[in-house]
Amino acid sequence: MESENQTLAAEFLLLGLSEDPELQPILFGLFLTMYLVTVVGNLLITLAISSDSHLHTPMYFFLSNLSLADICSTSTVVPKMLVNIQTESKAISYAGCLTQLCFFVVFVCMDNLLLTVMAYDRYVAICHPLYYMVIMNPRLCVLLVLICVLISTLDALVHTLLLLRLSFCKHLEIPHFFCDLTQMLKVACSNTLINNIVVYLSTMLLGIGPVSGIIFSYTRIVSSILRIPSTGGRYKAFSTCGSHLSVVSLFYGTALGVYLSSAVTDSPRKATVASVMYALVTPMLNPFIYSLRNKDMKGFSQKK
Repeated sequence: MESENQTLAAEFLLLGLSEDPELQPILFGLFLTMYLVTVVGNLLITLAISSDSHLHTPMYFFLSNLSLADICSTSTVVPKMLVNIQTESKAISYAGCLTQLCFFVVFVCMDNLLLTVMAYDRYVAICHPLYYMVIMNPRLCVLLVLICVLISTLDALVHTLLLLRLSFCKHLEIPHFFCDLTQMLKVACSNTLINNIVVYLSTMLLGIGPVSGIIFSYTRIVSSILRIPSTGGRYKAFSTCGSHLSVVSLFYGTALGVYLSSAVTDSPRKATVASVMYALVTPMLNPFIYSLRNKDMKGFSQKK
């Protein structure tokens, strides 16, 4: 019981990106700017979709949910990091750490699943254009988003509940700027075998599964585009999924970069820096990608 009480009262120390005092004002300004750009950019995407009837289509419905997930994922991480920098404190409570971890997993997993759903949407639009509005009806679209929310929530709850059974007696320093699951498992002083097994299974199911779905969708899409006789028709068909393909490449490219950096280097700092791309830069760039590469979003901005 004493060990359990110690665990419940524990605080974690988020070491952040750097302990150099001279870098703290620079990091604060940099991450505050990135956070504001992310929130404003994604809110503008959501506002554009909700206020323009021409954008009330399945593709933009999924995009608005992706933007909301990006806002929420960064909001679970950046505000606490900014507060810690400003107050010169690295502490985060045990309950706060678990809460941050849970919500971050929910929204990152939602990003992952929504990108897969959007790939399916593009597959139906290009490969079955005559039946697009029949297949991608409002009821199915809402159901797909709810399934994404349900799977993401269940995945986060499983990891969080399994963390509750662990003891954190000492070495509570986390070499990261947020409560990362793998880093928390490393500082646990009880057996983490079950946690690690669940992490690997979750990575396989929610990593390989969606990626396979996206690859399958785009294989069929490319096959259909190549059968279009005119060059202009092929370009027009491929341009409808160019923005999504760019976001997919950015999301999985940065995620793979984080995984490889943590696998090939023993320095937690390098892995932490790499995770900035995955957790902060990708959500910030998504609105720019869709705004610059999508003629409908350009049309809305010009009207405004």
